[in-house]
Amino acid sequence: MSSEPSILSRDPNERQGSFLRRTLVLGGLTTLGLVGLTARLGQLQVVQAQEYATLAAANQFNYRLVPPPRGLIKDRNGVIVAGNRPSFRVLVVRDETKDLDQTLDLLGQLLPDTVDRRRAIIRDVNAAPRFSPVPVKSDLSWEEFAKVNLYANELPGVMADMHEARFYPHGGAFAHVVGYVAKPNAEDVEAFRERGEDPPAILFNPGFRIGRQGVEKALEDRLRGEPGGNRVEVDARGRVVGEDAENSRPPVPGAEVVLTLDADIQNKALEVFGEESGSCVVMDVRNGDILCMVSAPSFDPNLFVGGVPTAVYRAWADYERRPLLDKAMTGVFAPGSTFKPVTGLAALMAGANPDRRITCNGAYYLGRRFACHATHGSQDMRDAIKNSCNVYFMTLAVEIGPDAIADVARTMGFGQTFDIGIGGQKPGLVPDRDWRRRNPVRGDGKWYPGETPSYGIGQGALTVNALQLAVYTSRLANGRKAVQPRLIKSIGGEEQPPAAAVKDLPYDPQMLAVLREGMNRVTDVGGTGARNSQLGLGAVRMAGKTGTAQTRNYGDGARRSNVWTQKDHNLFIAYAPIDEPRYAVSVIVQHGGMGGGTAGAPRAREVMKVALLKDPEIRRRIEQAGFAETEDAGAHASEALGTDAPPPSPGPEAAQ
Repeated sequence: MSSEPSILSRDPNERQGSFLRRTLVLGGLTTLGLVGLTARLGQLQVVQAQEYATLAAANQFNYRLVPPPRGLIKDRNGVIVAGNRPSFRVLVVRDETKDLDQTLDLLGQLLPDTVDRRRAIIRDVNAAPRFSPVPVKSDLSWEEFAKVNLYANELPGVMADMHEARFYPHGGAFAHVVGYVAKPNAEDVEAFRERGEDPPAILFNPGFRIGRQGVEKALEDRLRGEPGGNRVEVDARGRVVGEDAENSRPPVPGAEVVLTLDADIQNKALEVFGEESGSCVVMDVRNGDILCMVSAPSFDPNLFVGGVPTAVYRAWADYERRPLLDKAMTGVFAPGSTFKPVTGLAALMAGANPDRRITCNGAYYLGRRFACHATHGSQDMRDAIKNSCNVYFMTLAVEIGPDAIADVARTMGFGQTFDIGIGGQKPGLVPDRDWRRRNPVRGDGKWYPGETPSYGIGQGALTVNALQLAVYTSRLANGRKAVQPRLIKSIGGEEQPPAAAVKDLPYDPQMLAVLREGMNRVTDVGGTGARNSQLGLGAVRMAGKTGTAQTRNYGDGARRSNVWTQKDHNLFIAYAPIDEPRYAVSVIVQHGGMGGGTAGAPRAREVMKVALLKDPEIRRRIEQAGFAETEDAGAHASEALGTDAPPPSPGPEAAQ
């Protein structure tokens, strides 16, 4: 008996009902899908239309950061010492080049000097963000700029444009105090992250430069300005096809900074050093304004803007006269005899009589012989300053001790740094008994008597810098106020006062008058600085103090050497006019090898003359006196010239 398949035995109505149920389920699902799709389309086209329109525009338009013009830096008279200039440059965009090596080969034919920098260029290009232009060469000549544009069609991904580059019109005259700018590096980026800040996007822009050293570094945040943005239209590959000028944002220039420096005095100071090494600082004794702060030899900061060639930088770094070192604030030296007025003031504070006479027989004895550079005979304090008598000041130093000298030295500006708006200062060293306990010579921490004679004449462990010497001279010349140095005159039009309050000097003005009288005699007939300190400006005269600081011990019979590093340092401090002091100057000639009156005084004289002749009141005074400046400013000076050689510096054996 055969059996039929079960499906054939079902009722037709049942089969129809099953079909209808499936149709309804599928139809319902289809309807739900259509409803959902319609709702989503409605949401996209109505509810989120603006949002997606914005995203689409963002894909079509990009903002490209534009570095702001860096703030100008000017001298006190409005002369630009750090500005911006137009510069042609050629750039390459890695993502738009078919073959980077081939592109650089072609550029090398147009710009041969890019061949030597090929590896550095490739490194910069590979490190740059996508579609970011990377400078290949800056400061193109007009001919080079035209040549690149002429072959632009054969150089995909290469463009030439004009931008603003930092420019230092006075070259090395302001290099150390103003500083320079250079490309940001990994350390700059990491510095932001260490402070918990995100590095600004402008830091990665190929045309952006950041301040290095001096004012450029210290006031980076104010000089930088605010970057702008060019709204450019890009295609699907990110290439620029147009610019939306209406919606672009111009950059905001950095703040203008005005310094207290005077460009004429600054340039003269660098000029007078010639090939010599050293520093010069000029201050206004009335308000502390720094008119000049020069370190020599210097370097051209313009080279850092585009990148210093390795060979040039290595030559600077290896040169024994250290052009990259700021000797005005960082270089510290023994002050030599320029320190003797400090010892004199300390003795006056201890009750010494300035009219007391001490006989100089050519040497001072304290366990050993400390030589004087001459036999001066009977000296009071004024004559001892005039003749730079070592025996006189050694005698006073031993009588009052090192602590009394150190107290006065610190009050006059030594052993400290000043808040002038830039870093890099070294405080030098003002030794005393407490310092010796912390820095023992033989393990016992004692200050030995043999250390004191040299200390009294500015030798031994004592070190100072040129800025401190200028502050010290300004306070001596002022006579009443502990003037504070000021370098930044204004920022963004806002006047900047001295960082520290100007206090009264804790000394009887009559005591300081004794020291000034001695300094007046230094530059008069018979003084150690007479011949080379004459200004040639009639009644307007300069008072000063010479100094020579040994770099090695001559006590063992060693002769002076012609080797530069073994020559003595030469110093000179001065103020003028004598009757109404306005300006103070300090000069240090590193390894000058001559007395302070021979090496330092002539340079101080030339710099001081510029400062005086630029002062309208003093110039009027000179003109009203009917005095015409002669060609040879020192022609009428006395032929008398003293020497200023210090005694041998005591070694540890002299401390017994």
